[in-house]
Amino acid sequence: MSVERSADQLVDGISTWVRLESPSHAPDTLRAMAKLISDQSRAAGLTVTETDHGATTGPSLTITNRAAGDDRKGILILAHYDTVHPVGTLTKNDCRIEDGKLFGPGTYDMKGGTYLALTALGDLSGANDTQLPVEFLIVPDEEVGSLHSRPTIESHAARAKYTLVCEPARANGGRCVSARKGTGFITVEAHGRPSHAGVAHEKGRSAIREIAHQVLALAAMTDYERGITVSVGKIEGGTTTNVVPSFAKITVDFRIPDPEAGVELKAKVDALKAHDPDVKLVVNFDLNRPPMPRTEATGELLKTVQAYATQAGFALEEAPMTGGGSDANFTAALGVPTLDGLGADGDGAHTLFEHILIATLPERLKFWQLTLKQLA
Repeated sequence: MSVERSADQLVDGISTWVRLESPSHAPDTLRAMAKLISDQSRAAGLTVTETDHGATTGPSLTITNRAAGDDRKGILILAHYDTVHPVGTLTKNDCRIEDGKLFGPGTYDMKGGTYLALTALGDLSGANDTQLPVEFLIVPDEEVGSLHSRPTIESHAARAKYTLVCEPARANGGRCVSARKGTGFITVEAHGRPSHAGVAHEKGRSAIREIAHQVLALAAMTDYERGITVSVGKIEGGTTTNVVPSFAKITVDFRIPDPEAGVELKAKVDALKAHDPDVKLVVNFDLNRPPMPRTEATGELLKTVQAYATQAGFALEEAPMTGGGSDANFTAALGVPTLDGLGADGDGAHTLFEHILIATLPERLKFWQLTLKQLA
């Protein structure tokens, strides 16, 4: 059954999570965070299963009220417990209350929303407390691409009727997300020929000069009208100033609104040629997260949960397609109606002013309680 909790009670619980820093690249902290979540879940009467991903990260946690033998497609809740903030960030953005806001690393992205959804599921831990079985998958590596946990996410999506994602609500209105761009990386290596920059300059073939041409070619693939962006974010190469550089490399971020744009962009990248025929190019195109276009089924799911939000005391508006990716991209690509941005309301993801709005916490908890209880 649904349990009402005050904002102060929710702040206390979320603060405990936030004070346990859990950056993506610190496995010991991730495992400690996983234990905290597992202990809370079991204390609420939920079943917890851990999926080990090796020594370099933490486990994925599957937390469920699914009864043994119940093989119906249910509700999949997705979240992550890693943050982008290194250990010690609490000294720069300490867990504190100011002006009705709870500050701290990971409050908004996304420990606040995860805590609310898990608390709601704990209140509905019995198999008959929800119309559908609920599986809550919390992964340790979303902030670094979900490379370890993606197979686990996709296996859970195969038995999901809907997916609800606890990523933070969009700032300045608390809107949810029904569409996300696909994200990926391009790497281009240029292999030239070294020579002495003063004595035999003409014998060299500069990899840096070649990579400069490729930077301009890739940047020109950005098409704002189509929603395609290509951004060269890192460049490296050369040895010393008196050597014609034989190696250079760029790492490129791209965002695409739909699968067709991805096919088109890949064809352009695959067609890249060296400006200097004596320089060899090695090009790699990697679509890390497939695009999440808005579908009719997602629109119907949105209408349903908007009614639950109204019952909880707030209006759940829809944000336009966002350029950021999340694990929602994976489930949506498998055809599961997916809504994202259902977590805590606040602002400052990945910054030192990250915070959530305390007054919104009780109504957001009630929203999760109503949604998990009634969605069928």
